[in-house]
Amino acid sequence: MGTRRLWLLPLIAGLLPAIAAVSAFQISVAHEIFPACNPFVDGCVSISKAGRYGPANPVFRGLMVPGAILQGLTWLLCAAWLLRLGAVGRSLKWLPWLGLAAGLFLVVYGTVIGSEGKVYQLLRRHGVMIYFGCTYLNMLMTANLLHGLVKQGRLILPFRMDYLLIALLAVNLLMGLAHVFAAPVFLGPEGRDRVEDAVEWYAGATFTFYFVALAWLWKRTRFRASFDL
Repeated sequence: MGTRRLWLLPLIAGLLPAIAAVSAFQISVAHEIFPACNPFVDGCVSISKAGRYGPANPVFRGLMVPGAILQGLTWLLCAAWLLRLGAVGRSLKWLPWLGLAAGLFLVVYGTVIGSEGKVYQLLRRHGVMIYFGCTYLNMLMTANLLHGLVKQGRLILPFRMDYLLIALLAVNLLMGLAHVFAAPVFLGPEGRDRVEDAVEWYAGATFTFYFVALAWLWKRTRFRASFDL
């Protein structure tokens, strides 16, 4: 039996965490947990803080955890999709494992957020770091493999979408480097925290866009999976 709408998997996987963050932020503002602001510009609140307190917490958890599971499944299937397109390379072996790690640690993050204590702090911080790190590596390897397929003529993309994805990841990397090296020197501790919070929102938006782009590519290339019963 063929699955005709497999492209919905990366689409939902990318949108659920974004909806979780935005919904939690709006609920927290509505309940005056923190004042209204623009987190992308002001760096006024982190994604974690937006979903940590009050009625925003169960909404955040309820959307983030299934989104994490779907992202892990997306990366598992992404390697098969690239192989079907003709991609080759060692990175194909890493995609599923890094994807599983990313999904697992995002589940951990989404499960413990709102808890208290040192264990929570440890799990939250490391969960976020490992999720962002593994997901970024998978996005980078996927963009590189897509670029190779375009160069070989195996894949034709409008407006060279492979370059767009690579540029998006480069901007993400530059923002991260600016946060690590420039912000502490020029902005001090408070400014560094604001930059860190803003970078977190931009990184989340980048990841959402990437998964939506994957969904579009899966649909365009008619990626299907078959299940034998």
